[in-house]
Amino acid sequence: MALYWAASGAMATTASLATVGTTTTLKTLLQIASPSTRMLRVVEWGISFGGSAAATPIMCELIQTDVAATVTAHVAAGVQPYDDPNAPASLVTLGTSATGYNASAEGTITATRTADAQLVAPTTQYVKQWPLGREFVLPVSKFLRVRVKATTAGVEAYTYVVWQEA
Repeated sequence: MALYWAASGAMATTASLATVGTTTTLKTLLQIASPSTRMLRVVEWGISFGGSAAATPIMCELIQTDVAATVTAHVAAGVQPYDDPNAPASLVTLGTSATGYNASAEGTITATRTADAQLVAPTTQYVKQWPLGREFVLPVSKFLRVRVKATTAGVEAYTYVVWQEA
C-alpha cells in the first residue's frame, strides 16, 4: 500500500514551502480528514521551528478530533504520494473543513485522542516514526490535527504527516 505526505502549506513549486506562524492560543497548523471508506495509519510526523533564540518550548500535539478546524484547503497536488510516485491519488477529503493547513478557526471539539504530544524548543525540530505494526490509526470520517501553542506568537513552523490508507 502506498504512503502519502502532506505539509502545512501549499505544494512547493517555484517557491519553497511557506511557513505558518504560531500563536499564544491553540492553533492547528495541519489537518488531515480521513475518507469515509478508509482508515489512515500514521507512520511519521514532524515539526520544526524557525526561532532564533532559545526560549520556552512550544506545545505540539498530534491528535484525532471529531470536529474540523476551518483551514486553507489543500488541493490534490498538495497531498502527494510519498514512497511510490505512480500511486493513485489519496482518498483523503479535501476542503476548508477537511484537509488543509493554517487554521483560522478551531471549531468546538467534543472528543480527542492523542497520538503524540511534545514540548519542542523554538530553535529545533521533532520527528516521530512509529514502529511497523504499531502506527497510530485514524478511524474513518475523523480529523488528524497538528496543533501548537507558543508562549510568544509569531515563531514560524513547518509540519508534515506521512500516512498509509488502510
